Amino acid sequence: MSEETLDGDFIPLPNWAPPEIDQSIPHPARIYNHLIGGKDNFAVDRAAAEMAIKAIPEAAAMARANRAFLGRAVHHLATLGIDQFLDIGAGIPGPGNTGDVARRVHPRARVAYVDYDPIVVTHTRALAGGADPGLTTVVIADVREPKTILENADIRAVLDFERPVAVLMVALLHFVSPEENPHHLISQYTDAVVPGSALVISHGTPSPDEARNVEARKAWQHAKSQIHQRTAAEVASFFDGLDVVAPGVVPLQLWRPDADVDPDLEVLIHGGVGFRR
Repeated sequence: MSEETLDGDFIPLPNWAPPEIDQSIPHPARIYNHLIGGKDNFAVDRAAAEMAIKAIPEAAAMARANRAFLGRAVHHLATLGIDQFLDIGAGIPGPGNTGDVARRVHPRARVAYVDYDPIVVTHTRALAGGADPGLTTVVIADVREPKTILENADIRAVLDFERPVAVLMVALLHFVSPEENPHHLISQYTDAVVPGSALVISHGTPSPDEARNVEARKAWQHAKSQIHQRTAAEVASFFDGLDVVAPGVVPLQLWRPDADVDPDLEVLIHGGVGFRR
């Protein structure tokens, strides 16, 4: 089996399910992978995804909307001149990943992928096997430990923090509990980058139907990370102190769409992009 690398070459993939990976616990990255039509997931992840779809039939469409938002946000930032990306909670790579999109604009864009799941890192490292090591790195780390990420030698070797960096937290912060203080976490990352740097966030928001929210949360109750939905206003507050670009923090399909928007699709994810002054 082979898969396209981040530089467009094809390399054999290693066994992607090493014995140290617990296949009995659903994981958000693999659930998401199934929802967007990927193949890198286990039966337990597919069961959790199907539970989410049962509660919210639009779940797969929402996952695809999230991936499309990532692509549009990265492309927008790249066209504005940003060529460095810190993708935290990157998930299992697939078409339209950060490096793919950024390098269509800047062939030598620098990307640091970060995830706390060894299986995600295994996949990403396989895909990065043909990439220039001076332009791409893949690191195991948790968003909840900013110092570990920001002081990581491999990340520092790829990203120049004296120049603008886009910090991506796409479909990530709804796995951070209120007790873990996501506002404080975000500020540690934005304080570490220079003015002109950017923050990209997408985040699950609740349905007006609370019964649907309860059922959706059940899909993650046995997963490695549980989901914490936040209102649109709460998501917007993550950008406090930043200059948020138009159209603001909105349902994902409304953020600079490049195709016709389905007005009947309820996307329970809001997202936006802000710049550090």
